[in-house]
Amino acid sequence: MKTFKELGVCDAIRRAIEEMGFVQPMPVQEEVIPYLLGTMNDVIALAQTGTGKTAAFGIPLLQNIDTLRHDTQALVLAPTRELCLQIADDMRDFARYIDGIHIEAVYGGASIEQQIRALRKGAQIIVATPGRLIDLMKRGVAQLDAVSNVVLDEADEMLNMGFSESIDAILEGVPAERNTLLFSATMSREIERIARGYLHDPKEIVVGSRNEGAEHVNHIYYVVNAKDKYLALKRLVDFYPRIFAIIFCRTKIETQEVADKLIRDGYNAESLHGDLSQQQRDLTMQKFRQHTVQLLVATDVAARGLDVDDLTHVINYGLPDDIENYTHRSGRTGRAGKKGTSLSIIHTRERHKIRNIEREIGKQFEQGVMPSPEEICKKQLYRVMDQIVKADVDEEQIAPFMADINRYFEYIDKEDLIKKIVSLEFGRFLAYYADAPELTVATEKSHEEGKARRKGGNRTADGKFRKVTFNLGKRDGFYPAEVMQIINKNVKGHVQIGHIDLLATTAHVEVAEEDAQRVVKYVNGQRYNGREITCRMADERPWQQRADRKQRATRQESAPKSGGKPRNERHTAKPERQHRREEWQQMLNPKSMKLKGEVPDFSEEGWARRRPKKK
Repeated sequence: MKTFKELGVCDAIRRAIEEMGFVQPMPVQEEVIPYLLGTMNDVIALAQTGTGKTAAFGIPLLQNIDTLRHDTQALVLAPTRELCLQIADDMRDFARYIDGIHIEAVYGGASIEQQIRALRKGAQIIVATPGRLIDLMKRGVAQLDAVSNVVLDEADEMLNMGFSESIDAILEGVPAERNTLLFSATMSREIERIARGYLHDPKEIVVGSRNEGAEHVNHIYYVVNAKDKYLALKRLVDFYPRIFAIIFCRTKIETQEVADKLIRDGYNAESLHGDLSQQQRDLTMQKFRQHTVQLLVATDVAARGLDVDDLTHVINYGLPDDIENYTHRSGRTGRAGKKGTSLSIIHTRERHKIRNIEREIGKQFEQGVMPSPEEICKKQLYRVMDQIVKADVDEEQIAPFMADINRYFEYIDKEDLIKKIVSLEFGRFLAYYADAPELTVATEKSHEEGKARRKGGNRTADGKFRKVTFNLGKRDGFYPAEVMQIINKNVKGHVQIGHIDLLATTAHVEVAEEDAQRVVKYVNGQRYNGREITCRMADERPWQQRADRKQRATRQESAPKSGGKPRNERHTAKPERQHRREEWQQMLNPKSMKLKGEVPDFSEEGWARRRPKKK
């Protein structure tokens, strides 16, 4: 393996990265750095999160900067503001011993005036999100005429977020003679289109296999009933006392709800999603990087750019629809040669997603067994004992208080004292798991029994279920978590929920028969994402609803309006002019003439005889 010196990295950058702990270059760095130090060398690098990408493109970018010039010479595009800040901070660390270099991060959600002032002072390297950079280009602030290096980091994610047109506009605004580096976890058709249009004879570098998760990550899934997902999450977190993890949820609402529950139950957790202000997000990410927060509950987009090397676990509270997102999630653990674990909490109907991911990433998932309360308590007890034994004692600080301490505990037996200390630290788990609810693990057998039960009249051990129908479905982002949230939020008291069947535009939900009327009453008319919810009993046939509507319409037509005849009479009564028109048509009809055997009299007297008499 080569060294950074052999790759051509200058002394100033080598000194900075050695202080950061860089000893040997990683595979992607060994491939990319010497190539980007040249000119007109375009690269497509397929690499996962955590493979050392930032150093791979950041080091050659910095080394190619002419510090005597103040114009922009390098451009880095990233999908999110978090990733922008992360890249800019890392590059500033690499450039610690380079004088006169300025790196500026520009992104949405922050003051554009402040960013304009910073760019006008001069920034040789701009790290930007596409949307904000387009805005600055239109204002004439971001001048890209002298750019010689362009990097698209996580290009696949930028395209997924809808930045395709912005990327086209930006690449058309930089000189044709440049180095272009495109980093992506996958090679999609859009990536290939950009490569064909804007890269010149690019070199393709593949680190690992396409769509492959991190090499040192174990993939485990647990199958539980939908209503037990949060209880399962708590048990898994308790079973790993030293866990330091990101918990991924599907939606912003679910993210906040799970974080609130964890905080309420005494866990060191924070939420991270798009509804938070930039200041809140920065503070949360800073606390997580500093390990003052143990569990970060986040959405996929919000967690982009969050680089934490010591992450022990990634927990998928809900599997993503896109396999690429699972790849990004699992790649956040198992970095720097360390082992990591990706845990997925799924329902029986999500088993097919596990199989699809296995085929795509080429790795086998292990089906985990949910730990029992006894196993969890034993693990937590060992953690407490280990903390007590390994606690550092400062003799000088504690010495003045030892006499009072000894006198206070003089009449307490050693064994009793140990029990009290352990109970103080361990009592919460003992109290919870002594009365912990039974966690029923979903199996294929129980799933088949549930299907048979529904076919046989929706009977359960607790009684009957009735099915209610919602006018929302998958196209509206209406998934089981959202269904349960809507019901729990609007219906007072406990509602027993059975099978949830989601279609594109509707959802059929089984609820206990005694709860069905309450669900329909309190959910019907509520709003979800701006749409009014229609909730009805599924066994109400459509013809019944149409009959009701027809009956209502009939009543409305029959009801007289003030100062006039009933509506049906007004519409059926023919005015005099219409009678006259019909008589003229009858008279002028040749067939009618032939049958009557007479020629109509068109004189004034003849017409007067045919004029209908007024009543």
